[in-house]
Amino acid sequence: MTADMPQYATRVEQSVYDAVGGQAFFDQLVDRFYDGVADDPVLRPLYPDDLGPSRDHLAGFLAQYWGGPPLYSAERGHPRLRMRHAPFEIGVAERDAWMGHMRAALAGAGLGDDIHTAMVDYFESAATHLINKQPPTPPSDSRKLPVE
Repeated sequence: MTADMPQYATRVEQSVYDAVGGQAFFDQLVDRFYDGVADDPVLRPLYPDDLGPSRDHLAGFLAQYWGGPPLYSAERGHPRLRMRHAPFEIGVAERDAWMGHMRAALAGAGLGDDIHTAMVDYFESAATHLINKQPPTPPSDSRKLPVE
């Protein structure tokens, strides 16, 4: 540069989608995840016999969420995660099983610490948000006196 040319500092942010290699990363992540779900006694009953469409939907959603093209929304509309999962009873056991498979899938992804942590944080938050089944409440015993 010459002395009379201004110097501009530019910073280009890279999306997670681009940083991890694009759609192929999310396809592989979801394949590893569903390989675990396929044999899971807690989660498998929540899914249809053919896991193919579920794989495609999750991979498309995650790619879009992490900065990829909005193909999921173009095909399926707004994600509305809670509404889409409302028909399924999701409690702590289901959330924990889901997170276990997603953590295992992420462990095999070779991610840097920052992206790995961001993804785990997102998945934990989203999975907890989808809980719609509360643990059973023990019956109250009206014969007990209140403790003062």
